[in-house]
Amino acid sequence: MGIFDWITQSAKKLKDIETKIGEETKDVYEVYQRNVVLEREIAQRTEELRLANQTLLTLEQVWDMMNSSRPLSSVLETIASSLYGEFGYLYSFIAQKEYDEGKNCFALKTYLENDFSTDLIKLTQNNIYNFKFHPKTQGIIENAIARKEISYYISLKDFIEDNIPDADPEHVKEFIENHNVKTIIIFPITVQDQFSGFLAVFSPRKELKDDELSFLNLFARQIELAITIANLFETVKKQAVTDHLTNLFNRRFFEDALHREATRSLRTKQPFCLIGLDLDHLKRINDTYGHSMGDKAIAAIANVITSSSRSVDIPSRYGGEEFFIILPGIDAKGGVIAAERLRTTIEKTHVEGLNEGITASLGVSSFIEQTTNIDELFEMCDKAMYSSKQKGRNQVTLADTDNMTSWQDIAIDAFVDILTQHRIPFNKNLAAELIEKLHLKQQDSTGSSTQEILFGIVDAISKSYFPLYQEGSTKNKVALAVLIAKRMNLPKSEVDKLKIAMLLYDIGNTMMPKDLLKKPAPLSKHEKTQIQKHPILGAQEILKPIGSVSNIIPIIEQHHENWDGSGYPNNKKGNEIPITSQIILIVDSYFAMTSYRPYRKAYSDEDAIKEIKLNANKKYSPELTEAFSYAIEEFKKL
Repeated sequence: MGIFDWITQSAKKLKDIETKIGEETKDVYEVYQRNVVLEREIAQRTEELRLANQTLLTLEQVWDMMNSSRPLSSVLETIASSLYGEFGYLYSFIAQKEYDEGKNCFALKTYLENDFSTDLIKLTQNNIYNFKFHPKTQGIIENAIARKEISYYISLKDFIEDNIPDADPEHVKEFIENHNVKTIIIFPITVQDQFSGFLAVFSPRKELKDDELSFLNLFARQIELAITIANLFETVKKQAVTDHLTNLFNRRFFEDALHREATRSLRTKQPFCLIGLDLDHLKRINDTYGHSMGDKAIAAIANVITSSSRSVDIPSRYGGEEFFIILPGIDAKGGVIAAERLRTTIEKTHVEGLNEGITASLGVSSFIEQTTNIDELFEMCDKAMYSSKQKGRNQVTLADTDNMTSWQDIAIDAFVDILTQHRIPFNKNLAAELIEKLHLKQQDSTGSSTQEILFGIVDAISKSYFPLYQEGSTKNKVALAVLIAKRMNLPKSEVDKLKIAMLLYDIGNTMMPKDLLKKPAPLSKHEKTQIQKHPILGAQEILKPIGSVSNIIPIIEQHHENWDGSGYPNNKKGNEIPITSQIILIVDSYFAMTSYRPYRKAYSDEDAIKEIKLNANKKYSPELTEAFSYAIEEFKKL
């Protein structure tokens, strides 16, 4: 090969190498470019994933708060601070619709304090807690509300001119210079199809991506959900402690409040007063005009009580036409003045559709001045209220401290005698425990409940011979019996005797053979005859030696006599049977039917009530059946 050929061949090889290197360089460059694009996409997806994860975590936190007991204001502030702190916005707030002198305005519901909010409140004369917006008519916020769509301000100046028109121009200029706001996004908030307010987000970015808007919109929906949940919670909470007809506190809340106020009163040595109020002649109103008019009369009295009460007072509907009001810091003299003011206002109240006036009988008792026991306080007030009725109604009576013996005292003495004298077969150790409780209660001058101790003792005795006896039944039986008695306008003395009889009417069952009471099948004729002896055993063998309950014995002896004469032990009928005995029978029947027995299932409430109504004019008088029907509806609300 000549030199020329070698040079030519070498040049060709070199060219081939250059071509190959060029192609490989191109491939490498293309790979490099693809890698750059891929890395950019990875970075972008990573950021999107981070933001999505952050969004989910924040929404999860918000959701957890909404399912907690935290107040709505705390939840909303957390939502707003999340937007401000975690997602790079300069500020955010939630505003709620209000009315100010007949005009629409928006009050801040979140109060995040930073440089932005400090400068923002300089624009108005109020502090941030009283900061209100008055949007311009046909402005961006009003348009967002009307269209229920997201709207934008692209200028902080426009936002201020629209919503804070009276802002000082120098402060506005300084505010705009200090804060790099490019966009203000307005999200309308609608709760249960009603416009509620808006979420405002101040962003340093002019361009907003679709996923960012989706995220913010999701936050706005979370706010709507938080407000909805809070509204529902408040509704349920209110329903739990208020009476549906009058919107006053219910009996359960009143009893708890009475305990709390007694504790506070003893600690501070400050008295409080209790006013009891009973609508006069409700039965006549119901019979003449119908129950709906009776409800109107009750609601009218409730309105008077509400309008006459101070913010610290605790007005309650106790049941039926009976109300009680706790007046903290008021003594007996002040309580009588307040009660007399209520009485005269009620007397002047007109109920539309009622062709007669309404009146009420009131009683007053004072804690610390007259007693330091809440049961005595209540009984004294109740007795004073009944005294007003007996003296002619439509008047106020202050409790009489000279007549302090209550039905609870009589009941305590009776049970102490029964247990210490071993008048019934009962576990000695348990009897000793119950006796100790009763002795301690006799020496007690605090606000603890005598009734609860008595109810617990009856429950314990009942369980000793009938293990299926449900704890708490005694309390419920007494409550229903009292509602019926009051519906039938029994005097206070008869109601008190009924309460004692309700605790003792089944005491004769302790003398029955245990196997009879526990038998899983219906009783034979002979077994029924044995069981039917329990009223006499209870009255004559157990209670007769106890002088303090001698007036209760006839009630207990006859509590199984039927209206038509088919009952036992003496086949008495009609008005020969004490009304208190008749009440015990119907209450006992209802609770027996709605309780499980080894030989049958428990009746439903509806079936038990239906069965009682079917026995009107047979086991029960028509008047008693009607009173029971009314009282059982009140009882279910307790």
